[in-house]
Amino acid sequence: MDLEANKRLVERLWQTLYTKQWDALGELLHDDVFYEDVPTPDPGARGRGNVIRRLRIGLEPIERFEHHCHRIVAEGQNVVLEHTEVWHFHTGEVVRNPFATFHEIEAGRIKLWRDYWDLNTLLANVPKWWLDHLAKFSERDFA
Repeated sequence: MDLEANKRLVERLWQTLYTKQWDALGELLHDDVFYEDVPTPDPGARGRGNVIRRLRIGLEPIERFEHHCHRIVAEGQNVVLEHTEVWHFHTGEVVRNPFATFHEIEAGRIKLWRDYWDLNTLLANVPKWWLDHLAKFSERDFA
C-alpha cells in the first residue's frame, strides 16, 4: 500500500468536489462507496450514483467554496483529513465549518467517506432558502 498515493487520492477528491465536476468525482469513488454526514439523522448514501446525487442536492446551490486543509494522516488504507470548508452563497452568506473526515481506500478508490462536523454551526449560519431546498427531498433521495 502506498500511503502517499492514498493521501493524493483524498486531496484529488476534495479538489474535484469543489469544482462540482460530478463525473470526475464519481471516478474517484468505489462502486460500493458509503458516504455519511455523521451529525445528521439520515442513514447516509451507498453506491457511487447515490453519493453523487446526495452531494449535488446539498452542494449544487452553493456559489463557491474555499477549502483549508490543516493536516492529512494516512495509515494503511485509511486517510484522515482535518479541514475547514468555507461556503459562499449567492445571497451573501458565508459559512465556515470545521471538519474531520475519515476515508477508507480500496483498489485505488474511496470506499468509505465519513464527515464529522458540528450541525449547530451549519444550521446557525446557512441561509433559510438553502434549508428549504434540502427540505424538498426525502431520506430516499439521499440514500
